[in-house]
Amino acid sequence: MRRITALGAASGIALASFVAAAPAEAGYYVIRWDNTGICQIWNEELQYKPLEWPSHYKVVSKPVATFNDAVNIQLRMREKRDCFL
Repeated sequence: MRRITALGAASGIALASFVAAAPAEAGYYVIRWDNTGICQIWNEELQYKPLEWPSHYKVVSKPVATFNDAVNIQLRMREKRDCFL
């Protein structure tokens, strides 16, 4: 009985360490600048927002987990001609 308890405790500690060691992924989303129509990928992890002068921006996508997903969204928007550059 002691071996089963020790094995269960060890596996619980090991599982907790893996969960705690998993890095939290930052979200990315695509923003579009009003005056130029240029779309840009923005990282939610940054401490500040883009400077809205002389133009304003609008968030045009939902947050995604990886940078590659955000690039794919941006490319699809460029194919539809919703974004430039």
